[in-house]
Amino acid sequence: MSKDIQATQKKLCKQYKTSFCPSPEKFKVGISVNVRDGIIPLNGLRHPPKGDTTGWYIWAGEKLSSDSDFFEPLHVSHLEDWCPEIRKYLGLPPGYRFLIAGDHEDVWYDESLLEVD
Repeated sequence: MSKDIQATQKKLCKQYKTSFCPSPEKFKVGISVNVRDGIIPLNGLRHPPKGDTTGWYIWAGEKLSSDSDFFEPLHVSHLEDWCPEIRKYLGLPPGYRFLIAGDHEDVWYDESLLEVD
């Protein structure tokens, strides 16, 4: 991870008064293919990391699908090609969510994300 993106992530965590929890480049996120289509808003939520995953799930649009193939694994290092604008949020710790649409940014804590089966 570049020092620039890590500095940006730490700054965002400070802005929202939370700790920094990195998402290593070699770890994976779950991402929906429609993220590449320019659909807004872009959404993300973070469960606790497990194994080689960050805990992040990222999708585009207003609805989160429950289809088993909605998310596919993608290494953090490839997000620069998919949707670089979301990289700055990936330092937020488990339990956080974000929604971005153009200049609109919403970041909040959702304790229910920590309760994973």
